[in-house]
Amino acid sequence: MQKKTTKETVENIVWKACDTFRGSIDSSLYKDYILSMLFVKYLSDFAKEKIKELESKYSGDKLKRRLERMNYKISKDASFEYLLKNKEAPNIGEIINTALRKIEKDNPQKFDGIFNNIDFNDSNKFGETKTRNAILKHLLEDFSDSELDLSPSALQNNDVMGDAYEYLISNFASDAGKKGGEFFTPPEVSTLIAKIVSDRTGVKIYDPTCGSGSLLIKVNKEIGRENCTIYGQEKNSQTFALCRMNMYLHEIGDEAKIEWGDTIKEPKFTDKGELSKFDIVVANPPFSLDKWGEEIALNDKYNRFEFGVPPKSKGDLAFLLHMINSMKENGITAVVMPHGVLDRGESEGLIRQRIIENNLIDTIIGLPPNLFYGTSIPTCLIILKNNKKNKDIFFIDASEEYDKGKRQNKLREEDISKILTAYRKRKDILKYCRAVSFEEIAENDYNLNIVRYIDTFEGYENVDLRISKAGLKKLQIERVKLESEAEIIFDKIVI
Repeated sequence: MQKKTTKETVENIVWKACDTFRGSIDSSLYKDYILSMLFVKYLSDFAKEKIKELESKYSGDKLKRRLERMNYKISKDASFEYLLKNKEAPNIGEIINTALRKIEKDNPQKFDGIFNNIDFNDSNKFGETKTRNAILKHLLEDFSDSELDLSPSALQNNDVMGDAYEYLISNFASDAGKKGGEFFTPPEVSTLIAKIVSDRTGVKIYDPTCGSGSLLIKVNKEIGRENCTIYGQEKNSQTFALCRMNMYLHEIGDEAKIEWGDTIKEPKFTDKGELSKFDIVVANPPFSLDKWGEEIALNDKYNRFEFGVPPKSKGDLAFLLHMINSMKENGITAVVMPHGVLDRGESEGLIRQRIIENNLIDTIIGLPPNLFYGTSIPTCLIILKNNKKNKDIFFIDASEEYDKGKRQNKLREEDISKILTAYRKRKDILKYCRAVSFEEIAENDYNLNIVRYIDTFEGYENVDLRISKAGLKKLQIERVKLESEAEIIFDKIVI
């Protein structure tokens, strides 16, 4: 009986292959080489098995026609086996590059440009020829492990490759620190978002800052791939390539519509000169992005900034306004934001007021600290809906319930379950959640800072603090605001 390749086998072998690079190349750089080689190995093993199967059944012209109808083509001189045979070649970097370009050329509808930013012959990253060749030889040998059989019949189940790829991206994101947050949303946060928006079928789902695609894939899985179509746009070309590979390894590459470009300056999903509309919009945009594109806002042809123009140095609300304008009439948006969007003043305060007055914000969920890679900025999840009936905003303070880790905190299953129950029932729970009327919010100058509306302070018996409750609340608000601003400044000065 053939031994099955498990998710753990793939993870262990591929993660061990990273040792070839560690100490000489930063993980934020070598991740692209590791994940690209995994993708080539997967494509090669799949094609090899399929060709063998067809050759056992057909011959002559019939075999030729069947081969032409294959899902994709991997020629012999572009296969992993060919690369392995040439591992000692003095120009192995060029040979690998040529193979990648051939895969793209032979499958233009699927893989055009998917390896655009990958150069296995880059002396700036790998060093001089001798060093480079040694690294590439070891890399090919690592992926030739007999236990790393990625052919369809060898895989334990259909989720092995997708799950292993997500695990590897998660590890790379953790290693990369702040940079990791640019391409990966922690799985627990993705799960929470997916469960919040998944109460509908036959839908179009959109992520305007999709990164490696993990959030889109989680929502797709929660709703069921037969019930939805996913759309995503990513600005970073390398991350865009990772996202496309991720879609194929999750077996949704042919249906997923992923585009490359700046969502604010050049949105790719348009219809007759207007933004395309989606049933579900989800995102984890870059926090407080500087130079987000303020210069195009005043003359924006998509009219996304009717509520106002965010400051040049903080692009949070620019993404939020784009998402609002991408929702269908009965659409829902779930977006991760820094706490600063809840209480910052001036132009952001006016935009926030107009969003509230148009009854677009449904729920604000305060998340635990340090959930996201490379930043401890306090974050929240904002749920927005079109055609909302209730005239209030539901606040949930989930910031104190989580699993504390050494490097990263995590939401536990029970934490996610508690948030979802509160969100769905919409009933007040002391010190945890509360529905707040528009009148009360207006009295607070449209400030949405969670501690204004949910008092989580635990008092002490027999202690005269000589401080009013109102004064304490003011200090709590100021603390959260200062922490958020300090973290943003720190992120900008740390390289």
